Amino acid sequence: MKVAFYSPIKPPDHPVPSGDRLMARLLIAALRAGGAEVDVISTFRSFHKEPPRDGLAALKAAAAAEVSRIAELWQCGGTPDLFVAYHPYYKAPDLIGPELAGRFSIPYITLEASYSRRRNASGWAEMQALVATSIDTAAVNISMTERDREGLINNFPSQHSALLPPFLDVEPYQTRQPAPVPGRLIAVAMMRPGDKLDSFRMLADALSHIQNTEWTLTIVGDGPARMEVEGLFAGFDVGRIRWLGQLEQDRIAQELAAGSIYVWPGCGEAYGLAYLEAQASGLPVVAQAVAGVPAVVLDGRTGLLTPEGDIAAYAAAIRRLLTAEDERLRLARDARDFVRDDRSLPAASRRLMDIIAQFTGLTA
Repeated sequence: MKVAFYSPIKPPDHPVPSGDRLMARLLIAALRAGGAEVDVISTFRSFHKEPPRDGLAALKAAAAAEVSRIAELWQCGGTPDLFVAYHPYYKAPDLIGPELAGRFSIPYITLEASYSRRRNASGWAEMQALVATSIDTAAVNISMTERDREGLINNFPSQHSALLPPFLDVEPYQTRQPAPVPGRLIAVAMMRPGDKLDSFRMLADALSHIQNTEWTLTIVGDGPARMEVEGLFAGFDVGRIRWLGQLEQDRIAQELAAGSIYVWPGCGEAYGLAYLEAQASGLPVVAQAVAGVPAVVLDGRTGLLTPEGDIAAYAAAIRRLLTAEDERLRLARDARDFVRDDRSLPAASRRLMDIIAQFTGLTA
């Protein structure tokens, strides 16, 4: 099976790390593990941070040129069997996949498409219409959380949908044996305005409630909001916060293996692959029961989830695992097993290829 893969938000080889980039790479790996031949067909980005002020004429013209370029390649070198669009949403719709799939009569599917009617009232209606075209065109729309799948079903009840839970290549994390330093909390996150900064703010507030408990915090990550993040933690004793900046995957795995508890509130998280990385490393998670977090952290089994915005409850959950080693060990063991058995790359590859076969009839 030859697959044309396209990510309108950013190509999988984009230089800036992000959850989107990582998941795109993981999906390509899952397709290849299932026997597919995958070609990243375009690096064309449709992403807009704000609604286009001058309409979509320029964007559509650029997309049409890209469609012509790819069509010429396919006419000369043969067409793929399947077009896969990753994460079309209101800020980054897919303007090339539906056109190419229709022109060459090949199946089209989306992975992690999302749609919310409330965006239409805030200037995104034209971009949303393009997302709707993708969803309507798709043989199946594959969501990664039940929350997103329900949103698609509610807005597009006649379209086929399926669920592929978030997953991870566990090998870099499970080859290391956990060696937790008592009381060492750890968080891995980009430092940028918005939800990430909100999570850092909540984490700092929560830790200020438990300063009389023994703990240290290791923070891995960097970004444009670094000064603001450092300011949030400026009131803690010297040596209590350990700043490591942006690290490569191997170093992150090393730091996770030495951690005791993974702490990240997860404000607005679509799901958060960092949670799976932490659990694969044998770390229980303390997060909020918000957005897509419950899709990757099982409350009471692999971590503790607290009500959204409840800083006191969040602080209490961290203190609970700092002072209840038996419970921490149980959650840590189950977290590691959960990711290995249910959220690994091989497990996801089998699920994904089964979904493709079910809705398109294609097999590797």
